[in-house]
Amino acid sequence: MTLAVLLIVLPLAGALLCLAGTERTAKTVGLLAGLVTLGAAVMMAREFPAWGTADFWPNQEGWRLFTAFGVDFLLGTDTVGMILILLTALLIPCSMLVSFGAITQRQRGFYAQFLFMEAAVMLAFLARDVILFYIGYEFTLVPLFLIVAVWGGSERRVASIKLWVYSFVGSVVSLVGFIYLAAGNASAHGGQMTFAIDALSQYGASLPASTQWWLFLAIMGGFAVKVPFVPVHSWLPLAHGEAPTAGSVVLAGIVIKIGQYGALRFAFPMAPEGGLALAPFFSALALVGILGMSLVCWVQNDVKRLVAYSSVAHMGLALLAMFAFNVVGMEGAILYMVNHGLSTAGMFMCIGIMYERYHTKDMEVVGGLMQRMPVWSVFMVFFAMASLALPGLNGFVSEFLCLMGVYTADHGVKTGFPGILGPTYAFLAALALILGALYVLRMLQRFVFGPLREPHDAQHPPGGEAHGAHGHHAVAHDLNLREVAAMAPLAIACIVIGIWPKPLLDTIEPAAAKVVAPYVELIQRAPTAEKPSDGLALNAGSPLPASPAAAGEAAQ
Repeated sequence: MTLAVLLIVLPLAGALLCLAGTERTAKTVGLLAGLVTLGAAVMMAREFPAWGTADFWPNQEGWRLFTAFGVDFLLGTDTVGMILILLTALLIPCSMLVSFGAITQRQRGFYAQFLFMEAAVMLAFLARDVILFYIGYEFTLVPLFLIVAVWGGSERRVASIKLWVYSFVGSVVSLVGFIYLAAGNASAHGGQMTFAIDALSQYGASLPASTQWWLFLAIMGGFAVKVPFVPVHSWLPLAHGEAPTAGSVVLAGIVIKIGQYGALRFAFPMAPEGGLALAPFFSALALVGILGMSLVCWVQNDVKRLVAYSSVAHMGLALLAMFAFNVVGMEGAILYMVNHGLSTAGMFMCIGIMYERYHTKDMEVVGGLMQRMPVWSVFMVFFAMASLALPGLNGFVSEFLCLMGVYTADHGVKTGFPGILGPTYAFLAALALILGALYVLRMLQRFVFGPLREPHDAQHPPGGEAHGAHGHHAVAHDLNLREVAAMAPLAIACIVIGIWPKPLLDTIEPAAAKVVAPYVELIQRAPTAEKPSDGLALNAGSPLPASPAAAGEAAQ
């Protein structure tokens, strides 16, 4: 419990020290606070006793706040939350380090906002109470809004307002679902109000199917904005395009992961029958996002927005795999959170470093940078290949599992992996991956390879960052040691996961099995002739195993 509290307190203390210090010391204090928090996260991971299980730790009672409202200050996490805590603790200092040369004004506020955001994200991943999660989830919006609005590009005001409106409205929709659950649970238990996640999950799963339909729509609808799902995605490319480099890194690597984590932790367990009924709807939206955003990427000249639109497509695949309702798909979707956070954050770092040199993101203006910055080009190609799911790198493992989970989730064929999607969904998603390969290779061909193209006036380009927030360099140069140090940990993680994913997969599998267990039971229970409320015919057949291991045992 002490380490869990430290993960929240340390970034807050570092943020206050940044604000209390001077402009000159702010980046050093911010980086040290981020590294100390990373150390605390590593220590918690070493002491974490629940690796390879679906259990939460610690299980004992915490401090209770606002007793009249039933809000518990109860911290704890499972393996999925612990992995995301480590990812957050790694990306924050890396994003700060890559910003040292770019941010030259209002440095105290800049680094303080990242530490405030880290504290809020840690609270969200550690909360065992819905209201505590909501506080952390919502407070990430404040520093992110300021980062885009103050240190962003020429359209930063529009981007920050759109970010605020979309995220706030979505979170309010989820809050309505949580309050409905808590009120109903209190009514069913003699007026005892509680927002404990386990209690609300048990109560929500006992509600009628028609009620769960609306409940799942409310909770998932709010998180869909943060992921984001089409058609509530338009805030993300604009925010990425205008945010400073570090802002794009944490937005892609951390903030949007809270939306998928929220769906995993709340929407799926609290309304399983509603999730099953709405699965075709959300799966169709995911496919629209995967295919549509891949086509949008094909015509993008702004390289930063291209990567932003590709994130919408990638997260669409992860969510499609979650709605397959089998262990393979859920395992791939959880791993995708980590892999996307590493590879896309790395690409945004590379693009931001290039922008410091040339002050443009237009591939029509700048390209062929292998001739000018060979070390930078190696990192750019590496992270692009990881995002493209090149075998041997981290993206391949998660994308393969996602597609395999979707493909085998065919209720009409006894594949051993129950679900309600099947080969058609998998083929359409795979088509988007082919399109992804085309636009990524097109980007590399124009941006990294080919003849060298540089702006005529790199010192004062049109459309540069407002208010001189970013330092300018007269001559483009390759990566320095600080920039290599910021990206190297992400590259190493991509290689390790790509070559040796088994420890991570073994850790994730029990949590994935726990999430899909109610859905496996519902699918097995529905007879073939029965038409559920979503219009799907589910094959009862013989009982189907819930995991690859169980499938092997059944075959024997």
